[in-house]
Amino acid sequence: MTTWLTRLDPPGDGPRLAVKDCIDVAGLPTTVGCPVIARHAGPAAADAPAVATARRAGARITGKTNLTELCWSADGVNDWSGTPVNPLDSRLVPGGSSSGSAVAVAAGEADVGYGTDTGGSVRIPAACCGIAGLKTTWGRIPAAGVYPLAPSLDTVGPLGADLAAVELGMRLLEPGFTAPAYDGQMTIGRLRPLRPAAEIEPGIDAAIDAALAAAGFAAEDVPDVDFGAAIRAAAVLIDREGYLSNAYLAAAADKLTEGNRRNMDAGARLGDADVAAARARAGALREQLAAWLRRCPVLALPTLATPPPRLGERAWLTALTAPINLAGLPALALPVPVRGNLPASLQLVGPSGGEELLIAAGRIVEAAVAAG
Repeated sequence: MTTWLTRLDPPGDGPRLAVKDCIDVAGLPTTVGCPVIARHAGPAAADAPAVATARRAGARITGKTNLTELCWSADGVNDWSGTPVNPLDSRLVPGGSSSGSAVAVAAGEADVGYGTDTGGSVRIPAACCGIAGLKTTWGRIPAAGVYPLAPSLDTVGPLGADLAAVELGMRLLEPGFTAPAYDGQMTIGRLRPLRPAAEIEPGIDAAIDAALAAAGFAAEDVPDVDFGAAIRAAAVLIDREGYLSNAYLAAAADKLTEGNRRNMDAGARLGDADVAAARARAGALREQLAAWLRRCPVLALPTLATPPPRLGERAWLTALTAPINLAGLPALALPVPVRGNLPASLQLVGPSGGEELLIAAGRIVEAAVAAG
């Protein structure tokens, strides 16, 4: 049962909601996929606000889903609790850290999945599993009752098999949410990052361009955004804040995964000057992308630079997602056709608070892809 850490069967006919096990659900422990935490975790006293709003809207909480330990890896692998099986291909990573929520949705076991996204943890598993996922604007959805990794970057967002399910997920998170149809012509800013941590595979770039053309979008190249500097800054913030969030586990660090021991060591070595430089880079990136978003309502690029890796293979999965977290902007991942058996994933980036616009633009792409 590697998709679910706790499985429930609630009565009723409301939408089935899978909740990542870093988000509190009343009466259930929050383990964050970590055996050190699980050993002492008692039942949560109350729902996180994100869960409470969903209950009030009639959602049925069908369980707590698996994740990578401490939300601190993007591959979705967890050697303690098991690794959720990618429904597209069992040989591939499911993507993380919100692996269980993505797999539950992709396998038809939930209508909506809640995930968290600090460096790509909603968009990456959506891309790996061939579904849609929305990283929300930093601060739009309350993060109370959510185990922190890097609070200056952490967000909560929905995963769904299609954009209707993602919009439903936003209504569960934010009552009254609606995404009106986009009225008019749209010129997309086609983001072609400078110095990304992983080179974008030409076939994936071509699939993104083809999907935008099929949707009837004009495109203007955005060639001057340095993703290499951005991802280094994001890594500083994640490692330093992740260390501070988890410093209380230091006495049991030998029981953490090898990767998280390295993460903790890296975070411990970072200082105020490193963090200040990273925050300055974040501010500059936010201003640069905001300027482009004043010219083009939405920016577009791939979610993943390469196809999902096989289990055991190394890949820089956050190369095209973490810079968007650094800027604090919303981003939507949705599958688009590519030559071969697996879909590629289009990432649409909007202005702060622009989730409605992203879903409206994404619907146009989704309809064009379905018609093609």
